[in-house]
Amino acid sequence: MKKIDTSAGKLPQREKGSLVPQEFKSIEEERRHNLERLASAFRMFAHFGFDEGLAGHITYRDPEYKDHFWVNPFGVHFGQMCVSDLLLVSHEGEIVHGDRPVNNAAFAIHSRLHMKHENLNAAAHSHSMYGKTFSTMGRMLEPITQDSCAFYDNHVLFDDFTGVVLETDEGDRIADALGNKKAAILKNHGLLTTGKTVDEAAWSFLSMDRCCQSQLLAETVGQMERIPDEVAETTRGQVGSEFGMWASYQPIYDLMLKKDDSFLN
Repeated sequence: MKKIDTSAGKLPQREKGSLVPQEFKSIEEERRHNLERLASAFRMFAHFGFDEGLAGHITYRDPEYKDHFWVNPFGVHFGQMCVSDLLLVSHEGEIVHGDRPVNNAAFAIHSRLHMKHENLNAAAHSHSMYGKTFSTMGRMLEPITQDSCAFYDNHVLFDDFTGVVLETDEGDRIADALGNKKAAILKNHGLLTTGKTVDEAAWSFLSMDRCCQSQLLAETVGQMERIPDEVAETTRGQVGSEFGMWASYQPIYDLMLKKDDSFLN
């Protein structure tokens, strides 16, 4: 593998408010763009309080070396993550770019997700407060709001918690359970979201955590009114499409850029 220089050539930023996906002139530009997005996603997780000590990880499949993925190093706070901190890891666990250790749970889960789902390029997981709280119920999200319709018939429940995920065989079970869906509730653990882009996976996580919060609140108040299946399915196509999820992340990226653009370093 050739040496990868992630510090070379920060890309020009899209115009604020633009919802036109960027085009790339090279693999290097595509990689750099998505590493900037990946670093911004960690800053976003910190901004919304999704960090929990050493737990949590977001990954991005390399556009050139498809059997490798970029991931956060073990022990670096989400709020301090920069492009230069990110690791490139093979599906066999070899760190081929970066000089810090990788989170074993991140490797066990994400290597198997990327191996078994070639159509997915990104995945996000953390122990967010509402996500992990909702996961203890061992239930799926109900289509009770427009936002929750994005996950209607598009997420699964993984109810085989055996402790911290350290072995790839559990990563295999999670990847198999996901099937052709885009997200999972890991019982007694937290949320897992995926996407074809980092933007999609990151926004999906934020939205799913908020939907967990919404359902928890609704159930404490009284009887929920469930949206009819056919309406929920139509609404999913409107708010839960790949483009819709990507577009919803763009204002978040602009916010992270305005707040502190050091993640580009």
